[in-house]
This record gives sequence, C-alpha cells and structure tokens, in this order.
Amino acid sequence: MKYYLIAGERSGDLHGANLIGGIQANDPAARFRAWGGEQMAGAGADVVRHYRDLAFMGFWEVLKNLGTIRRYLHECQADVAAYAPDVLILIDYAGFNLRMAKWAKKRGIRVFYYISPKVWAWNQRRALAIKANVDRLFVILPFEKPFFAKFNYAVDYVGNPLLDALAQHLPDERVRFRLAQFRGAKPLVALLPGSRRQEILAMLPVMLQTTRHFPDYRFVVGTVDNLPTDLYNNIMADYPDVGRVANAAYDLLAMSTAALVTSGTATLETALLQVPQVVCYRTSAVNYAIAKRLIAVPYLSLVNLIMDQPLVTELIQNTLNVNQLTEELRAILPGGSRREAVLTGYNELQRRMGEPGASARAGAAMVAALQ
Repeated sequence: MKYYLIAGERSGDLHGANLIGGIQANDPAARFRAWGGEQMAGAGADVVRHYRDLAFMGFWEVLKNLGTIRRYLHECQADVAAYAPDVLILIDYAGFNLRMAKWAKKRGIRVFYYISPKVWAWNQRRALAIKANVDRLFVILPFEKPFFAKFNYAVDYVGNPLLDALAQHLPDERVRFRLAQFRGAKPLVALLPGSRRQEILAMLPVMLQTTRHFPDYRFVVGTVDNLPTDLYNNIMADYPDVGRVANAAYDLLAMSTAALVTSGTATLETALLQVPQVVCYRTSAVNYAIAKRLIAVPYLSLVNLIMDQPLVTELIQNTLNVNQLTEELRAILPGGSRREAVLTGYNELQRRMGEPGASARAGAAMVAALQ
C-alpha cells in the first residue's frame, strides 16, 4: 500500500520514522512519500519537503506568513493528489494538518492522525473538526482518550513513541567522550533551548546569563543542525566556557545532573531520562496576550499535564528572568530543596506512561484498518 505522511516539526519527523518501521513490519511492500526530514528519509520515505520550511511558531508568526503557508498547502495538496495514497497520515502540527485533513476527507482520501493536535489546550471544539475529518485518531497521552470521549469520539491510545525512541537510542560514545572531557571534575547541566529559531532567540540568552551564577558546574547547549551555526555563534560569543553538542540531546541529558528546557516534547524526554529540570518559555507580547485568552489548561509542560500537578517549575514570559531561573535551578541541583521530590514524581510519571511499543502498535493498527 501507499502511505503519505506529513510532519511539520523535528519531533514529528522522529516519530514518523518510527511509525514507518511499525507499518513496514506489517506491510513489507509499503511505499512512503512524506513531508518531513532526515529521520523519515532514513526510514525509507521519499521526503519532498523538509519540515524546516514549515517552522512558524506562535500566533503572530503564523499570521505574518499566511501567504507562504497557503502556498505550501496548495503544493502539498497537489502532491498528495498526484501520489494517490491509500491513506494520508498526519503527525501533530495542527494548523497545517487539520486543513489537510479537511481537504483530503472531501476528496475521499482516507485520513489517519498520529499524535493528536493539542486541542485540549485551547479551542477544544476543534475536537469536533477532527472527528468530522479524521477516520482514525491514534493518541499518545493518557488523558487524551477520556478527553475525546467527551465529544463521543472513540480514539486509539497506543502509548507514547518517546518511549520507543529512548529504548532504541544507542549512546554515541564519541559525543559522550567529548562531554566527559569538557566536564572534567564538574557536573554537567544541559541547556535545551528548542529547535526553532524563535525559541533559540527567546530562551538561550537568559539560559546563558544564568550560567554565570554556577561556577561549580559545566553547561552544555544542545543544538540542532536544522538551524544555522551562526545563530548559536552570535548568541554564545560571550560564553566561551559553555560547550555545545549537535543532535545529541539524549546523550547530553544522560550525562547531566539537571537541565533548563524550553517547553515542548523535550520536557517529557528530560523527565523520562530522570533529569530534574526547569521549564522555560517566552514569546512575543502579542503571542502571549492571545495565548492567555485561549489556553484552557493549567500547565504548559507535558510533564505537569500528565501528572496533573506542578511537578516541575514552569517559568513563563516575565517570570523567565535570570534571578528566578537561578533560584529554580539551584533548587533542583544536588542538595537542592526540590530535587528529590522531582525525581520521585518522575517515577510515577514513568508508570503512567506505560511501556514502549507505541510505534509498533500504531503501525499494526493502521495496516489492519486499511486491510
């Protein structure tokens, strides 16, 4: 069978690649075409547009780029129509993919959605649009199944693919050797400022300023290669003692005693790797004003949403400043007032998340539904 996958972010590319493996195990003759990245290409998909072209973050940035987004939508629709897949598989990335779902449904193309848009976070009635336009929804967070049940929509909970990614990760000994050399006798603290340009510009400067208050620790920035090196060079120019590793967040976290993490998938990855963290988020004043009116959940990070309590500290907008970030980091370092409580909470989080195998379960269910 022919599958067309669309992922608009780095994490979606990773999960799409693992899903391809799950599909191939049940449909060895499967063919894949995709909008994604290197991971999906490596798994065997013909990637026709890279996710970096789709990385618009926040309400204001989306509004400014509506013309570009419409052009990409038309391009994608034309390519899907020409490929004529047996199913269109959408991976997160709500703004773009929900439009693709509506378009595909009208044309009789079967639509599966893997990793639900965060409709529970804001404008919850979008769940009705998903119900109307998506044939099967495969969710990855424990609270999503009862959420969609409120809309009389039965969805498939397959577990979380992050558990697959972590279970399959093989340590990069070269990276770990470099980190060990840089660390010396001092413990490491990871700085994970995100994978989008706007996130780096908003979060990395304040993270770096905070490092000056911890001379007994070494700090390393986890960078991504879908962003230009000069972006990091310019921001880190005054911090020669701060290291960096590219595309090696798991290895960096495995060797770190704590982390400062931009809100997103990385917060859950950090928790599953048992690293105490402070969650950071800052956006433009316009984006924040809009978000405050729309957000329907009490927490920003996936960790706190799954636990339904403020297990990890979230510093958002004006509270993300050097003084508060310094205070919160000190609280989760060894001997800090909150470190043991966070680690204990992570154990319960792991229990709620369940076992690996989400990609295999989702792939098997998709092939079975098509057959």
